[in-house]
Amino acid sequence: MDSPTAPPSAFLPADWSAAPGPQWRWLAQDADGQWFWYRTEPQLGWAGGVWRSNSRNQQLAGRGAPNPNWAQSLQTRPE
Repeated sequence: MDSPTAPPSAFLPADWSAAPGPQWRWLAQDADGQWFWYRTEPQLGWAGGVWRSNSRNQQLAGRGAPNPNWAQSLQTRPE
């Protein structure tokens, strides 16, 4: 994988042209600041501060600063 592009702020729209492909329909940030693209809708994992999905259905999108509002970061690709 090439170096991930800079992900958006949790409250700005994503640049969907940077997604790995059209089937990657979600983007979210974990509490530690890492951003991931998802092929299946991720679920909140409160205990670990992460969004959960099968590992084959997630791909690193970038790294940012830890985010206390990570649970509000989930974005869905517009239709």
